[in-house]
Amino acid sequence: MITTQSDFRAALLDPSSPAPDGVQNPDGVPATKRFDVYRNNVAVSLTDALETAFPVVNKLAGTDFFRAMAGVYLRAHPPTSPVMMFYGEDMPDFLAGFGPAQSVPYLQEMARLELALRHSYHAADVTPIEPDALAKIAPDTLPNVTFGFAPSVHLIASNFPLHSIWWANTHGGDIAKVAQPTLITRPDFDPAVDALTRKQAAVLAALINGDPLGKALQNGGAGFDLGPLLGLLLSRNALISINT
Repeated sequence: MITTQSDFRAALLDPSSPAPDGVQNPDGVPATKRFDVYRNNVAVSLTDALETAFPVVNKLAGTDFFRAMAGVYLRAHPPTSPVMMFYGEDMPDFLAGFGPAQSVPYLQEMARLELALRHSYHAADVTPIEPDALAKIAPDTLPNVTFGFAPSVHLIASNFPLHSIWWANTHGGDIAKVAQPTLITRPDFDPAVDALTRKQAAVLAALINGDPLGKALQNGGAGFDLGPLLGLLLSRNALISINT
């Protein structure tokens, strides 16, 4: 019997499945042991790829838990491309619904941060605006200005001190006691990770969504100071156009 690709793939990722019909050695005998070895090698390779892609998630969860969780994940979300650089795209949503992971409630947000780092690293190169570009805009038109953002820019919303949790697990240090929405940019060759306040994140989310500056600033509330956020965006080469 000839085994279809879908049958082979399903058996390959399910350790409880027998070797597919048609998987035989040269003598025509079912190659059960060989298939089991191959299946194990594939699972180990995919698990290793996920460990590499989500090092902080792995550290927070513990290696034993992470590898067991990865075994569940890879059966539910097998690779869809031979290019493995973005394998794990569904990991944040998977963690949100994975019961055993709920004891670390920020695990899915950390996965989202680490996924954003990969996307930022591989994003297309673009030319940022000049630092004085905004100063050249007539003051009366500023409320109507919208911004174009580099494809390397990602905003991770969080009610947890996400940035300092990431930093403590990659560089060391204490963990903050306030919420830290996190901004991912790529000012040069490697991505940068910066903490934002909730108000800064609310304004930035509106700007990324295409809202004009005047409307976006309403999300910051009375007395919001745009200067620090704008300075950060400019220093990180996050802005690529100003549209009036």
